[in-house]
Amino acid sequence: MAPSRTLLPPVAVAASVLSGLLLLTACGGSSAAEDDDGTLKVGVLFPGSLSDDGFMGSAYLGYQRAAKKHAGAVEFSKVEQVATADYEKALVRFATGSDLVISLGGQTDADVRNVAARFPDVKFAEIGGPADGKPTANLSLYDPQQAEAAFLAGAAAALLTESGKIGFVGGAELPAIVNAAGEFGNGAAAADPAVKVLPPQYVGDFNDVAKAKQSALADFGAGADVLGQVLNLGHKGVAQAAGRRGGSLIGGPIAHECGSDPAYAGYVETDTGAEIEYAVDHLVAGDWKAEAVHFGLTFEDPHNDIVLCDTGDPAVAGKLDELKRKITAGEITTR
Repeated sequence: MAPSRTLLPPVAVAASVLSGLLLLTACGGSSAAEDDDGTLKVGVLFPGSLSDDGFMGSAYLGYQRAAKKHAGAVEFSKVEQVATADYEKALVRFATGSDLVISLGGQTDADVRNVAARFPDVKFAEIGGPADGKPTANLSLYDPQQAEAAFLAGAAAALLTESGKIGFVGGAELPAIVNAAGEFGNGAAAADPAVKVLPPQYVGDFNDVAKAKQSALADFGAGADVLGQVLNLGHKGVAQAAGRRGGSLIGGPIAHECGSDPAYAGYVETDTGAEIEYAVDHLVAGDWKAEAVHFGLTFEDPHNDIVLCDTGDPAVAGKLDELKRKITAGEITTR
C-alpha cells in the first residue's frame, strides 16, 4: 500500500466531444453492428463528458488503455453526454451489435437492468451503481468504492481544517452519493471526532458549475473551510467558491499537480477506468461472469488513494496511512 504522498505531474485527459448518439470506434471505420468477423465488440455508455476531469474522465482513461491493449481483438464504441431520457436508446443500440455493454454511473441503473433483461445473450456491466445492488444473469456490478474515497476525503478534510468545520457537496442524490456523503462524515470522525461536518449539499446535477458554486458558498458561509465533493464538471464551481472565500477542497478522482490550482488541498484518486479494463480483460480471456466486484483499497490492485498538497505536518499523512491500512485490513468498512 503506497503511503500518502505529494502529487506527481497530472495525467492529461484528451477526449473529443460527441453529440447525440454518435458512436465512434477505437478501430476506426466499422460500426458495432457490422457482420461478425471474429472481433469482440464492446460498447460503453458515458452519460457525462469525457473531459469532465471527474468520474467520466477517469473511466475514459481506462477505456483508452483497454482499447490499446486489445487492439485488433476488440472493437470499441462509445457515446458520451447522453440525456437521461436517451439512456435506454443508447444501451439498446449497443446491445444489438455488441458482446459486452458497459454503462457508467448509478443514474443508468434502472435502464441498464431493463435492457440487460431484454438481451439475455449480451453481457452487461454497470460501473458505480448501488454498492449493495445485486448482479443478474448477464449483468455485473462494479463498485469503484466512491464511499471509500469519500471516507479518505473526510479524514483529510478533518485533519486540514482550521475552522473546525467541513462540508460535502455531491451531484445527484443517488444512493451511492448519499452513501459517500455518510462516509465522508465517518472519515472525519475517525480522524478527529471534534470536527463538525455540515449536512451534505446535493446540487442535483454532477456538471452544473454554477449550482455547485452556490452550494459551496453556502458551506463556506456556514463556517466550513475545507470541502469534499463527488462531482464531475461541478467541482470547478466548488474551486471557484473556495478561491472567493479563502477555503479549499479535496479534488478527485483525477489528481493534478499541486499548485496548478491553490484551491485544492489534495485529491482522492479513484481509477474508475480500471473496471472497464477488468471487464474487457475477462471478456477476451473467455471467463467473464456476472458478479459484484468491489475495487478500491481491498482489491488485489488498489485503485483508491489520497494525496495531499503542501502539508507541513507529517502527522497528517501518518494518520491517513493508518486509516488506509485499517481499510485494507478490513478493520474499517465503507459500504
